[in-house]
Formats: sequence, C-alpha cells, structure tokens
Amino acid sequence: MIATESDGNLVTVSAFGEFTLADYREFEDLVNYRIKFEGVVNLLIDLRQMTDFTLDMALEELRFARAHSHDFGRIAVLAGSPWMIWTAWLSQVFVDADVTVFDDEAGARAWLAETV
Repeated sequence: MIATESDGNLVTVSAFGEFTLADYREFEDLVNYRIKFEGVVNLLIDLRQMTDFTLDMALEELRFARAHSHDFGRIAVLAGSPWMIWTAWLSQVFVDADVTVFDDEAGARAWLAETV
C-alpha cells in the first residue's frame, strides 16, 4: 500500500507493508502527470514502513527509471534498514539525479527545497 501527494514539482510517496506493482503504477501515473505539467520532478520516497516488495514491482521500477532517467532533479529517500539504503543507491545508477538517503523527514524536505 502507498500514499502519494504532490505539490508543484515535488512528489511524495510513502510505502506501507508490501509495495506491489499496482502501487507502483499509481506512483507512475502521478509522476508522469507532474512531469508533463511541471517538467523536472523531485521525489521524496519514504520506505521506513515498507516491509517487502514484489518482483514485478522491482522490474517495473527499473524500466520506469530508465525511461525517465533525465526527468528527476533530486530524490530523497527515507530508509530505515540497510537493504533499503542499498536499494536506493542502486537506483541512482539508472537516473541522472541527485539521490540522497536520509533518516529524518525534515532534513529530506529541507534538502529538496534547496535551489540547485
């Protein structure tokens, strides 16, 4: 399950429990809409409450990241476990964006709000 919100060029997604392909498609729709109307998008991805993800979701994430490799400015990832941090850094290989892992939301939001 996920919760999403957007404000201008910032898209926020929080995952709870298992992150599925249906969840990821919801995220994709929101990001595609924001890219169309805002241009480059910043992401705040909160994975602290995510317990698992499906293989088809992971494959879709790779496909989506490659297709939109130049559409992201900054990506802030809130991760609680080491394997989530590793996954976030692996994603940086596929996108031309600043990806930074945070353990607190306030720091992540402040970093995303900075003018590059």
